[in-house]
Amino acid sequence: MTRLQDALRSFNPWWEKSYTATYRERDIYKEIKRYLKLPMMIALSGLRRVGKTTIMLKVVEDYIEDGLDPIRVFYFSFDEFRGIELPDILKEYERMHGLDIRDGKYIFLFDEIQKLDDWQNKVKIIYDLYKSRVKIIISGSESLFIRKHTKESLAGRIFEFHVNPLSFSEFICFRDQQKLIEHPHLYMRERLQLFEEYMQIQGFPELVGIRDKEAIRKYIREGIVDKIVYKDIPQLFKIEDASILESLINIFMDEPGQMLELSELANELKLTRQTLSSYLFYLEESQLIKKLYNYSRNQRKSERKLKKYYPTIASVDLLFSNDETSRSKAFEWLIVNRLGAEFFWRDAYKNEVDMVFGKEKPMPIEIKFGKISSKGISVFMHKFHVNRGTIVSYDKEEEFAVKEGKIKVVPAHMLLLERIQVE
Repeated sequence: MTRLQDALRSFNPWWEKSYTATYRERDIYKEIKRYLKLPMMIALSGLRRVGKTTIMLKVVEDYIEDGLDPIRVFYFSFDEFRGIELPDILKEYERMHGLDIRDGKYIFLFDEIQKLDDWQNKVKIIYDLYKSRVKIIISGSESLFIRKHTKESLAGRIFEFHVNPLSFSEFICFRDQQKLIEHPHLYMRERLQLFEEYMQIQGFPELVGIRDKEAIRKYIREGIVDKIVYKDIPQLFKIEDASILESLINIFMDEPGQMLELSELANELKLTRQTLSSYLFYLEESQLIKKLYNYSRNQRKSERKLKKYYPTIASVDLLFSNDETSRSKAFEWLIVNRLGAEFFWRDAYKNEVDMVFGKEKPMPIEIKFGKISSKGISVFMHKFHVNRGTIVSYDKEEEFAVKEGKIKVVPAHMLLLERIQVE
């Protein structure tokens, strides 16, 4: 038990001295705080290194500042300490401090909870026994609710929050350049410079201020992608050959926005179509790729059509490249991910729109790094009887009329900072 005791003391420094979290303001924390007073559990999910643990430690600081005895604030990470059962951890915690969790108020924070076998039922027991006394916050590097029955078993007991990489506005604040937000029509050169930096670090908080390409590459590959591909996914799905996952994610990271024909890619990788579909599912559920459906007002038609795949993490070589084609791909990748697109559109004549928001009243959005062209978006507007569209540009801003209606051109750095409505 000495090792466990040492781990508990290391995880919970506030037991022995005053504590201040290393934290910069995140938009999502404002949302989380609204639910801290309610009895339900709070779950934080998201990619590795997006700041879930930092948010949990900010909760610790706030609870202590609000008067909760630091001894009654308990944090444990299953990522760093594996192969132990939850009741054993809590018994040792009680023994170390002479506590009985049936008495008084507590907050329990369990990090990387998905590393605990059958975590949902074990946490559910704690919640059902002590929900009037214990606030429970959990986090997981992948989606915590991949299996449908997991979410169903916790229905009514939990609120889930997805933690994303930094938004552009958060990044600007991390760089202490709030003037770029306060004066959106000024400082164009400075904003574009920071936009490039933001794209290259992909919004990971620990990379803010880092400009070295190789350092960023090592952080992205070894600290995030490899750990998900070779550690997280195999543990979750019991796959045999993680190298196939690596081959797939490398394809998407180098060429974002591919329109896949599964049979062709399966033949290329010497896999069955079913096996390829399974591996794509693993990458989606681990949040390394996202799938866009070809827009149709008929859901079944959308499901049957070709789909586009974008990585949530792009190749560092692509993001640092200076050639026009690579910069255009990187720009499109960033906008698709930051706006949370779910649909694109392409017809039989290869007219195409990069993103479509809304279902019954669709809003077409094109992404144009260089020359502004409205052909695809105009065809969409005509076909679906809509009178407005948006083009996201690198630095151009204008509005012009077409036969079908009006198209607004918005610079990406302004769109992401001002949260201009595109729907």
